[in-house]
Amino acid sequence: MKKLVLAIVTGAAVLAAALIPSGPPVVAATLGFGSAVSAIKQTSWQTNNSVNALAISGNTVFAGGLFTKIRQPGKPAGQGESVRTYIAAFNRTTGAPTAFAPTLNGPVYSIATSADGKWVVIGGDFTTVNGIKRSKIAMFSVVTGKLVAAWDPVVAARVKALAIYGNSVYIGGAFGTIDGTARNRLGAVRLIQGDLLPWNPNANNDVYAIDVSDNGTRVFVGGPFSTINGQDHYSLAMLNTTTGAAYSFPAAAAIPKPTATCTTRVKDIDTLGDKVFVSNGGDGSGCYDGVLAAQVSTGQLLWQNKCLGATEAIKAIGDWVYKGSHAHDCRSSGAFGNGTGTHYLLVESAINGNLGPWFPNTDADQSSTTQVGPLAMAGTSTDLWVGGDFLNVNGKPQRGLTRFTNTPGGAIPAVPKTPMVTATSAGRVYVKYSDVYDLDNLSLTYNVFRGSTLIASSKYTTYFWELRKSYTVMNRGLTRGSTYTFHIEVHDGRNIVKSPSVTVKIP
Repeated sequence: MKKLVLAIVTGAAVLAAALIPSGPPVVAATLGFGSAVSAIKQTSWQTNNSVNALAISGNTVFAGGLFTKIRQPGKPAGQGESVRTYIAAFNRTTGAPTAFAPTLNGPVYSIATSADGKWVVIGGDFTTVNGIKRSKIAMFSVVTGKLVAAWDPVVAARVKALAIYGNSVYIGGAFGTIDGTARNRLGAVRLIQGDLLPWNPNANNDVYAIDVSDNGTRVFVGGPFSTINGQDHYSLAMLNTTTGAAYSFPAAAAIPKPTATCTTRVKDIDTLGDKVFVSNGGDGSGCYDGVLAAQVSTGQLLWQNKCLGATEAIKAIGDWVYKGSHAHDCRSSGAFGNGTGTHYLLVESAINGNLGPWFPNTDADQSSTTQVGPLAMAGTSTDLWVGGDFLNVNGKPQRGLTRFTNTPGGAIPAVPKTPMVTATSAGRVYVKYSDVYDLDNLSLTYNVFRGSTLIASSKYTTYFWELRKSYTVMNRGLTRGSTYTFHIEVHDGRNIVKSPSVTVKIP
């Protein structure tokens, strides 16, 4: 008799389909993970304090922050350390440090690299580099690692944000002058010459983030300011690259203005193609902490994710926006709620803002000055670097700096439990099994085997914070008095995990 199979869904089987970005990005690829990079932490060195800024130039990753030493992977504090005062560089391929080791006398809060790969500019609180006067900003040759001697703008206070486009270096922070000329929190200098440009948007409060659109037509700035050039532009503005004049920016209205119970401000900005992505952090219960996307050419809002837990850093890679936050409640987006823990690393669809298939995690150093976890991100189509005040990554010691890549394999699905089987005298066996989760895939394939014979195959969407769901498969036409063995195999596109087997006799 031909054996027929019937799949029956039981338990809490309502899938969170609204969260899944439509189209190919969520399908588990042959790489074994669903987004641009896997959730597996790759080997990299560590720091002895927070990493506040990251930037990539070719095969070199620059990291700046509060640290004064770096140390080897897997080593505890005090072992395998090398001196790096507030700035360091690492090989993108291996995660190992380069010889780049200038001596600064104060922290770094921002880094930008030129598109031609020749220059790296750093900003922060320092006033000397290698004993040479530098006022909050400095430039180095990427090739030689040497300080550019003739490039010495004088910025009056902290440089918190930097962006380079063409021959312009856009600067944001807490300053009131550059080279003795009034530049309130925003200004620009020429990349090669270092002299002051006319660009003068005149923000009335600090600037935390700057990025230039890929086509060079817009400069996006964010922070706790409320006016640009005396006009109302709360926390987010889109500016002319030459004059600094503010354009109409409808998407900025999605950021609520301060109230007695809520103050939220832009923390990071990243552009990709005709989209700009903006992250926020708020003070106050239920205050906006999420990410929004807008169209560069029109300034129109495309989508907004309102997960609670300040988003400190974002990086757009392909169809995905990676975010470093201390998200604890994403019920507004149909995802996890309070009580599921803090989700310091997440990814959202660049298409619609829905939560995607990437769930590594860090913690936050409660003795640090920030206590929020990830603070900076940089990446390419093949890798993502994350810096912050964390002490652990994926449950293992890794302080300040980590990286994720598209190396094939990805996270392995959790091992499924032994299925429950029930046999009837009619020659039927009901195989009941529970779903599992995978930290870099949403869609998993569940194959039910009788011995070596596949009797059922189904694909389900699972999130690790959900209650586990149960499914039942009926296998009919079996012989009375015979004994059969069943097991489950879970496939994420590359990795296969098997459950223990269970044996049943047909009565």
